[in-house]
Amino acid sequence: MLMVKPSEDERGAGQVHETDVVVVGAGPCGLFAVFELGLLDIKAHVVDILDKVGGQCAELYPEKPIYDIPGYPVITGEGLVERLLEQIKPFHPTYHLGRMVETLARLPDGRFQLTTDRGDIFRSKVVVVAAGGGSFQPKRPPVPGIEAYEGTSVFYAVRRIEEFRGHDVLIVGGGDSALDWTLNLQPVARSLTLLHRRDDFRAAPDSVKKMRALVEGGEVKLKLGQVSGLRGSAGQVAAAIVKDKDGKGSDLPCTRILPFFGLTMKLGPVANWGINLHENLIPVDTAKFETSEPASSPSATSTPTPASSSSSSAASTRRR
Repeated sequence: MLMVKPSEDERGAGQVHETDVVVVGAGPCGLFAVFELGLLDIKAHVVDILDKVGGQCAELYPEKPIYDIPGYPVITGEGLVERLLEQIKPFHPTYHLGRMVETLARLPDGRFQLTTDRGDIFRSKVVVVAAGGGSFQPKRPPVPGIEAYEGTSVFYAVRRIEEFRGHDVLIVGGGDSALDWTLNLQPVARSLTLLHRRDDFRAAPDSVKKMRALVEGGEVKLKLGQVSGLRGSAGQVAAAIVKDKDGKGSDLPCTRILPFFGLTMKLGPVANWGINLHENLIPVDTAKFETSEPASSPSATSTPTPASSSSSSAASTRRR
């Protein structure tokens, strides 16, 4: 499983970044844009909503064979991302992961300003939109009233491990994310329970083996069932109501919950950036490689052209 996490800007969220180029999206298209920019000695900041680079290749099919990459008869999604990271390593891009770009606007001096959901501000001459079909967003589990706890005691991603230190953590799911965070949070949590609907996991075999060793040693609890409700108040969860295979419910005390029910792709804030869209794609003038924004051009796998169309929305916007 791909767990490549290049060095990010360690100053944290809420910073102002002045740069030549911001690449929105750290999938293969965005990573190759970093390479092309690097050849021109242009430094790039890369922003992605996921907590690792690679986009769909990393998140959805890291081990799936891909047959249409030039120069490779066959390569996995993980392998492709690793090659791209090796290719752009000499150009030292700065990564801002776990962030969603919410706004894009022109400044009086002609540059662009982008803001993220974590309060980051980017100012640049060029914006490369390599967002594919949109941003990956977690699927909300069908638990009544879960919205009241989101962002306070129910989280869909781990951005700071310290937020879970000393807590009774419940992780729900059976995939790579659930198993990875079971292994990584166990040392800091007061207690950790992994809940899955069956005793069969889709994660990497090594991760499953390590999890079972922790369970056998009494350091992690493994429970089979599904969350049917939550108990708590003022955004703080106190217990999850868990139904077993027979439909019998019981309270499982916890103060932090991480449900990993997969991801869905949504166009999200891109729709409000002021760029003309056609069926959720960015139309491009291929004679000039421009979007509707003055002097803007597409990158790699992109957008509707006179001859073809793509399900991606990858384009770049640059200052005239």
